[in-house]
Amino acid sequence: MMEKIAICWFRQDLRLSDNPALTQAAKRGRVLPIYILDHESAGKYAAGGASRWWLHHSLKALNASLGDTLSVYRGNPRTILDNILSRFEVEAVYWNRCYEPWRIHRDTNIKEYLKTRAIGVHTFNGSLLWEPWNIKKEDGSPYKVFTPFYRKGCLGADTPRAPLPKPGGVNYISDTSRMDMDALDLLPETNWDKKLEPHWSVGEAGAHRRFEAFADEGLHAYKDGRNFPARPHVSRLSPHLHFGEISPNQLWHAVRSMGDGKQTDHFCSELGWREFSYSLLYHHPELPRKNLQSKFDRFPWAENADCLHAWQKGQTGVPMVDAGMRELWQTGYMHNRVRMVAGSFLVKNLRLHWRHGARWFWDTLVDADLANNSASWQWIAGCGADAAPYFRIFNPVTQGRKFDPDGGYIRKYIPEISSLSDQYLFSPWEAPDSILRESGVKLGSTYPKLVVDLKNSREAALEAFQSLKQSNS
Repeated sequence: MMEKIAICWFRQDLRLSDNPALTQAAKRGRVLPIYILDHESAGKYAAGGASRWWLHHSLKALNASLGDTLSVYRGNPRTILDNILSRFEVEAVYWNRCYEPWRIHRDTNIKEYLKTRAIGVHTFNGSLLWEPWNIKKEDGSPYKVFTPFYRKGCLGADTPRAPLPKPGGVNYISDTSRMDMDALDLLPETNWDKKLEPHWSVGEAGAHRRFEAFADEGLHAYKDGRNFPARPHVSRLSPHLHFGEISPNQLWHAVRSMGDGKQTDHFCSELGWREFSYSLLYHHPELPRKNLQSKFDRFPWAENADCLHAWQKGQTGVPMVDAGMRELWQTGYMHNRVRMVAGSFLVKNLRLHWRHGARWFWDTLVDADLANNSASWQWIAGCGADAAPYFRIFNPVTQGRKFDPDGGYIRKYIPEISSLSDQYLFSPWEAPDSILRESGVKLGSTYPKLVVDLKNSREAALEAFQSLKQSNS
């Protein structure tokens, strides 16, 4: 008779420490750790190219930490689990919950199926500080504004649970029918991903090294310093959080242990924004495709494939926007301040639909996350919950001068204009021809001319918004 085992189904929790599902599964004795690549259920929300690259290396790292016992599969999870059940004496299946609508639907069906097979199902919160259904207003409705959500809802709730240690002495087993990791085909056929490798250390160990570096170099000036893209005051932990190589509980308690203060408080509030995005997605499953504010369904968006392509490739002629888009293309990441500037330029100056930006970020960001990506694009477009008003239009020249005052960020990613003085670096179209010649810059040749006039496009965006208000009156 076969000895009974427990399955630990890894998803967006690719770590051993502070993994509630793994901790509980380990108490059963023998554990079969599995990962299932399920792009069929995900549909159009299947991982984009940069995320697939990260996932490949994160699974490799997890497998190594499990002593090469991680069994990976590709396909329909119910079919795969059914096959495993036919070959192993499975007592129970453990997993940490996910909150994307397609995953909730899938997991609900799988849970019911396993129960019909008399298999125990145990699910846990391993990804959020608070469950989205627990943080509600007094009348039971979900919050739509961040500040009361965080200050009253989150900080008024139970303190996030303490992190769990890595379980020791676990008897991990593997499936002889598992796929080879490379057969998941997560890496691109071309070698564009090689440019990402120098910028990241993927996996649980890399996540903790990244946090330690941030704690040493960036946390002491986080609140204000995080706005300056050339400075080391952002954590760059977002992809590690998305793939669960480090948990928000680990970060929350580690930062809190460093003492109270405006820096640690602000970092924890940024974790709160992540919680808010997940709450919005949970309570509004159509967030990735539907305006939360329905009045924007009638907004007169423009259509311009050339402008969209210029924005995607960092060729708009606006240095602060182009630097951000090139950082994204070269590293799979963009500084948060610059994300707001580049996003505002797309949806307001170019007046292109926010879903164009969301799709591009989904494919190119290593931290592409359905909740954060959707909520953030709706925020910048003015159509989401607690959104920036549509009439708040970031001036990319002013933003550059304020947050990249010595031009270090722009010069790094746009070397062809690096010889321009600070006076003209942020707006090369204002430079006299003599200055451009001396700096080796030829607009329209070595660096693009403006795709739109900033002042005129701003006025056009405000007029479009005004027409929307009039149509709703």
